[in-house]
Amino acid sequence: MTPAVRATRRTLLRAAAAGAAATAAGCTGGTRSVQVAVVWSGSELDRFREVVAGYPDPVHVVSAGNDIDAFLRARHLAGTSPDVAILSRPGLVTEYALRDWLSPVRASPEYAVPTGLSDLLVTEEQRYGVWVKAAHKSLIWHLPSELRTPPRTWDELVALTRQLGAIARRGSGPAPLAIGAADGWVLTDWFENVLADLAPNSYDALTRRDADWQGRPVRDALDRLAELWSIDGAFPGGGRRALLTQYEESVIQVVHSHRAVMVFEADFTAEVVGTFRRGSEEPATIRFPSARPSGTGPLIVGGDVAVAFAGGQGGVELVEWLTRADSFRPWLRAGGYLSPNTRIPLDDYADPVRRRLAEEMRAPGTLRFDLSDQLPGPFTGSDGVGIWRIMQDFFADVTDGVPAAEAVRRATGQLAAAARSAGGGR
Repeated sequence: MTPAVRATRRTLLRAAAAGAAATAAGCTGGTRSVQVAVVWSGSELDRFREVVAGYPDPVHVVSAGNDIDAFLRARHLAGTSPDVAILSRPGLVTEYALRDWLSPVRASPEYAVPTGLSDLLVTEEQRYGVWVKAAHKSLIWHLPSELRTPPRTWDELVALTRQLGAIARRGSGPAPLAIGAADGWVLTDWFENVLADLAPNSYDALTRRDADWQGRPVRDALDRLAELWSIDGAFPGGGRRALLTQYEESVIQVVHSHRAVMVFEADFTAEVVGTFRRGSEEPATIRFPSARPSGTGPLIVGGDVAVAFAGGQGGVELVEWLTRADSFRPWLRAGGYLSPNTRIPLDDYADPVRRRLAEEMRAPGTLRFDLSDQLPGPFTGSDGVGIWRIMQDFFADVTDGVPAAEAVRRATGQLAAAARSAGGGR
């Protein structure tokens, strides 16, 4: 049995078990629970359960694991779809709505999100989802004691990486960058930040069915990544070791083992820092360096969406409640939460770092949603599939000495072929 088959079988078994557990939970006490399937686990799952504990009716929450799409498809086939699900890909909202799996939902008057986000959840002029959690995905983390003058621009980042890489090759210091290249989504986040900075209009165009994945903007963004990733000594253990390094380990290399100076990733990196940090020093963050002289480029965000399944009981009402300004207050007070709702007062954030990040998200004209999460079908990426795998192949090429022009040609060819296979793009 292949790993993919085993993973699918585990998903089906988890979905069946969750359906039975939810049915049992919903039948106790004479009041049926509203059933919610979520993408979260660990502390995030605990915090969300604290949130829905404030809902007037009982709520039963189950974690669907990393592949919530497979989980929900299995539940749909079994006739045990939850009332509500939290999805991390807006493309799934559109797909499920077109399949008539979802009920239209509404937001409370206390809810507003940055321009462009709401449009991702509207199909045939009906809203089928609301954003309930955001991720700021344009951050570089470092310890101030290890990096007193962080880079502000892309050119400064490249120069610093060359300088620190030379020191690391002599064994006199840590590598400049940690990167969890074993997780393809980390590499797509790099690509998205560079592309949105170089060609924001082309970034938006790549979500359309006629997207040109072999055009100049994509080639320029990949060429810029090759410039950085190909620097000798850039990563602890080199490129091949980086391809075996998962996201959490890359954070540990900065805040615990001190094998690297900087790591790029979203605000949820704070959760890993809190678990594995050695010593009392708090890491600092800077915005992803831009090619612009100001050093500040567009901001990439991800997010989680609440949807209500057709035929469910109480799902539409719970989704609306989740958009109220005070619903997520327990999570805001506990920390580790970034809201997409611009009506929430910034002073409600107990965490000053996330207060600043929330303020950055409200700056007009800078926000772009995670590109890979908007792509169709398998092109969106998962382990060993789609844009995740293509970016890993590209990373392997440029860190293994393949000339940048050849690596870019291979990658754009793969991207165009994957886009065509998924039903759009060239």
